[in-house]
Amino acid sequence: MRLPVLIAAALMPAVAWFAQQGYFGPDTGEISDRYPTLLVPAGYAFSIWGLIFLLDLAFALWQLRGRWREHETLLRLRPAVAAGFTLTALWMPIFSQQWFWLALAAIWLALACMAWAAVVLARDLSPLPGQTIWAKFAISLHAGWLSLAALLNTAQVIVAYRLLPTDRMLAWSLALLALAAALLLALNARMRGSTGYTLAALWGLAAVYVKQADSALSGAIIAAWAALAVAALLLAQTLWLRLHPRHRVFSGHLSPGE
Repeated sequence: MRLPVLIAAALMPAVAWFAQQGYFGPDTGEISDRYPTLLVPAGYAFSIWGLIFLLDLAFALWQLRGRWREHETLLRLRPAVAAGFTLTALWMPIFSQQWFWLALAAIWLALACMAWAAVVLARDLSPLPGQTIWAKFAISLHAGWLSLAALLNTAQVIVAYRLLPTDRMLAWSLALLALAAALLLALNARMRGSTGYTLAALWGLAAVYVKQADSALSGAIIAAWAALAVAALLLAQTLWLRLHPRHRVFSGHLSPGE
């Protein structure tokens, strides 16, 4: 599975370039403008994909090393990571084609794959040389951004198909933010206060605040402050887990002292 990981990692930036050139249809920014929500972040936030793609490619090259071909952790990770990378790449043309239900399924499945891989890496008690930088940080950063992107995509599906009131979005947007908070805190706990996961989520939540604080949509300022509150909770949890390692979650129980 080493080669499929590399191919999938290279596929993501290649597909992203074609998507930005309009080969698949409108880009994500244009579609987001068509279906405005109270969860959309400021446009600059999406630049994080460049860093994610770069680090994922670095991970794919790092795991190619022959001496680590049969390493237990990498053997477990590779199928999920290859699937997560591939689903991330496929999401872009699917979303551009505005096949929203299929795009929603793809992004949630990609999150499941990447979050599982990030948890496995966080719980690895015998990491390989370089694993913290080239594997743990890269995979958790990807998972952190997808955790927000999946909720944003959910909000856009709601607006696109008018599943809930689009002129009174605050109530269900706050419910989605509460779901985001629960998801972020639960996964971050399983990752034992992951730096990459936290940074990606904080980047996105801060961008939601920036966008919604300036938005004319009804309830936007409340959504902006709610996003900031979720960010504060996540940051506080991460600091607690990093400063009090005996409280980190491990295998569903409190870990022994480290």
